[in-house]
Amino acid sequence: MLQAERHCDGAGLRLTPVRRRTLEILLESHVALGAYDVLERLRIDGLGSKPPIAYRALGFLVEHGFVHRIEKLNAFVACDHPGEVHDPAFMICTDCGLVGECQAPAARSGLSRRARESGFRIASTVVEATGLCAMCAEAKE
Repeated sequence: MLQAERHCDGAGLRLTPVRRRTLEILLESHVALGAYDVLERLRIDGLGSKPPIAYRALGFLVEHGFVHRIEKLNAFVACDHPGEVHDPAFMICTDCGLVGECQAPAARSGLSRRARESGFRIASTVVEATGLCAMCAEAKE
């Protein structure tokens, strides 16, 4: 949260109460949350109940690198490396829903090479892998 506050102060951005609480909700969760999950928590906190409230807050947080959208789940997670330029890779547990973030430079470098060879210009890269987290894999043994 401190990194988000510093970034917003330095960039002249407003971390409104809804944006702040949305980021807190995602920081508290280790699973990806959909916009309506976030909206329900905002509603409970008295911060609104209309979908645009959550979508605008999530859009701001994604745009400024505090949150990632997990395409496969149509859900959101707090970024582990806010304020850093990085190529995230997500490991999504299909049993418990845990989402882990790590760096994916190897995936990016191979793709970048291929893109350069074909003249394609990559704007962003996201890797999403599904499987079992260590706890769920151990429980299945």
